[in-house]
Amino acid sequence: MVELADIVRAAGPAYVATHAGALLPSQRRALTDIGQCRTAALGGSLYRCDDCGALAYRYHSCRNRHCPKCQADRAQQWLERVQERLLPCDHYLLTFTLPAQLRALAHRHQRLVYGALLREAAASVQVVAEDRAWIGGTPGILAVLHTWSRTLDYHPHVHLLVTAGGLTPDGAAWIRPAHAGFLLPGYVLSRIFRAKMRDALIRAGVGSTVDARVWQRRWTVHVAPIGSGDHATLYLSRYVYRVALTNGRLDRFAEGRVTFQYTHARTHTTRSLTLPVDQFLTRFLHHVLPRGFTKVRWYGLLSAGRRADLERARDLLTLRRPPAEEAPPLTTRVDGPPTRDGPAPGAVPTPANQCSVCSHGHWVLVQRYPPARAPPLCPRAA
Repeated sequence: MVELADIVRAAGPAYVATHAGALLPSQRRALTDIGQCRTAALGGSLYRCDDCGALAYRYHSCRNRHCPKCQADRAQQWLERVQERLLPCDHYLLTFTLPAQLRALAHRHQRLVYGALLREAAASVQVVAEDRAWIGGTPGILAVLHTWSRTLDYHPHVHLLVTAGGLTPDGAAWIRPAHAGFLLPGYVLSRIFRAKMRDALIRAGVGSTVDARVWQRRWTVHVAPIGSGDHATLYLSRYVYRVALTNGRLDRFAEGRVTFQYTHARTHTTRSLTLPVDQFLTRFLHHVLPRGFTKVRWYGLLSAGRRADLERARDLLTLRRPPAEEAPPLTTRVDGPPTRDGPAPGAVPTPANQCSVCSHGHWVLVQRYPPARAPPLCPRAA
């Protein structure tokens, strides 16, 4: 099966040479890391089974957040952390999309515009949620930035996981939305979000370059229920906390062209798109975030300064919560010794760290090898 790393290793050097003047440091770093991920360039670790003595060597991961291999493990770890923090109630998924007229500006000023997109989307929800006509309290909000469409086009937008209700200003009660089965009106959020983004860009000194007609257009805000906290976080781990392209979507790389699959937004059918490798890499690199930029943020009751209010809301919800359905397991262990970042990829689920040779023992770290070191010979021990 073709992987993104295969494409980067084959076409990356020529791409860098051609686009050297246009590449950002973060994009160069992503290409380097993905090309070296789980190869001798990053070293590896030797493991021995504590029962049968079998030896296994695993290359280290690059840990780059844009690498499809590494991000799959990180999504599972993220899910476990988020599960402990979210409130035990129903949630809604809100999507705030930046208009096409502002995408060029966003690409030139990524850190500034991405930060405003996350911040102002959450602020818009809080403004409307405080109105008793809709909720009348402070909700918990988890915000995640995406920059891609299904075909890897540049399409900045923010997903917000929002609690179905909020804590009253005095902290005395948890209040549900005023309308059953409905959280907040998208058309109201749209107007507030548009105004807040306009003001934020003006304050930052880049608003004067924007076509004034964009402030008269209707902006897109989508609101949809996605269920309880357990199911909502599982949904997020698969849909929201991911990279622009997974290896499973890649079909073919041959004769300088890359073919990958995507799901058509309207028909929900699976389609294929073939691009020249140069164009494919350009699309992929559009979604490499600035170094150190935080793409997952917490607002409202979930913000760092509201821990006491968050626990108060949790207590109130627990008191009136019906018996919970059994949640799906949070972790799936896989066959093979762990990599530096956790269990190595494999096809057959097994108990944690179990030896894939004898199925009885467990892998124990013997030695770590530095970068650029080829794997040692690993015959089965006597």
